[in-house]
Amino acid sequence: MIPPHVLENVSVARRFGLPCVALLAVSLLAIGCNGTPAQSTGSGGRGGRGGRGGGGAPQPVVTAKVSQKNVPVDIAAVGNVEAYTTVSVRSQVTGQLQRAFFQDGDVVKKGDRLFTIDPRPLEAALKQAEATLLRDQALLNQAEAQVARDEANADYQQLAAERQAQLVTRGLVSKDAGDQSRAAADATLATIKADKAAFESAKAQLAVQQSVIDNAKVLLSYTDIRATIDGRTGSNTVRPGNLVTANSTELVTISQLQPVYVTFAVPAVHLPTVKNHAGADQLMVMATTPEVGGQPIEGRLTFVDNAVDQTTDTIKLKATFPNHDLRLWPGQFTRVSLRLTTLMNATVIPSQAVQTGQNGQFVFVVTPDATVEQRPITVAQRMGEVVVVGKGVAAGETIVTEGQLRLEQGTRVQNSDGAGAAGVGASGGRRGRGGRGDRGRGSDGRGGTGRRGAQ
Repeated sequence: MIPPHVLENVSVARRFGLPCVALLAVSLLAIGCNGTPAQSTGSGGRGGRGGRGGGGAPQPVVTAKVSQKNVPVDIAAVGNVEAYTTVSVRSQVTGQLQRAFFQDGDVVKKGDRLFTIDPRPLEAALKQAEATLLRDQALLNQAEAQVARDEANADYQQLAAERQAQLVTRGLVSKDAGDQSRAAADATLATIKADKAAFESAKAQLAVQQSVIDNAKVLLSYTDIRATIDGRTGSNTVRPGNLVTANSTELVTISQLQPVYVTFAVPAVHLPTVKNHAGADQLMVMATTPEVGGQPIEGRLTFVDNAVDQTTDTIKLKATFPNHDLRLWPGQFTRVSLRLTTLMNATVIPSQAVQTGQNGQFVFVVTPDATVEQRPITVAQRMGEVVVVGKGVAAGETIVTEGQLRLEQGTRVQNSDGAGAAGVGASGGRRGRGGRGDRGRGSDGRGGTGRRGAQ
């Protein structure tokens, strides 16, 4: 390869009309004698590759302090929002739907009027039952009067029979006349028993008819359909003017949205911890909706299923959320975080500081003399971007979080802004064409002499 300074000499020869071939031969001969091209004096440039750290130059790294804080232990899951209560509104009587008193999706309170069904057939049935009740009441009064009349007649017949018996004893009347009087008294007593039975029958019939009236009133009240819970209505499936059938036609559904349930599943290995907190100390559950910038919603674990799903080895759980702002909607999927416990005063470091080697996990600890120490650690818990360390480091120590690939035991380091630049080489940057040097590369360990310039 022809060195660059030879090509520059050739271009000068062409400019002044000199023989280029002769000049090129002389230049190549000079290279062959000296072994290196003539070099101009320059102050620095791109150096050749040196050792790690550029012959002891500190490596730029990003560091962080080991700290202690309370770390919550959470389990992430995907939950499904369920209404606290859902009521399917159906008509309990058959009739024509006359009017709806709400719009689709309205919020209703318990007792609010929802629909009206044509009440005229049931009103007529109620009037008929009331008329029948009056008839039965009259029959009861008649039976009562009959009993009273027959009782009075029985008393007379009894006295007459006693008098006839005395006269028979004295021989004033025949014995046959006395027997007839006694038979008439006994017949009257039997008539009284029959009258009393008729009276009880009329009384029972009156009670039956009263129940018919009560039932007619209940059926008539069913023509006025009201909400049984507080909640939000769905779509009205039957419009006024249509015929509805008792207990079969669904008119609308009402869902109670305050509070709501969120159902999710967690691995069964966490069941003992969940059971220990299933009493008064309920576990906290945080739900995050898919909306942008939405804040987590806090709820409490209120239900643990009575069996583990053998196909997935998970346990079904249910949390209750007040849902005051109605951010949770039935059927919605949401991210759920179940807080099992909180590690108090735990030693924590950033997760990117942990490295894995042949002997396990370790971190680079920055010593007071600005060198690093490769120290093994024990990871107790991983919580997102934070790692809880069981042993290996202490609070207040400085560890390396970025730039570990350039480090080994005892490497000198310097803290940087995390941009990855190593600064400028030892001899500076550009000094002109004759002594041009590129930026040094301290991060790669490059330094020393440049390709152009003095060595």
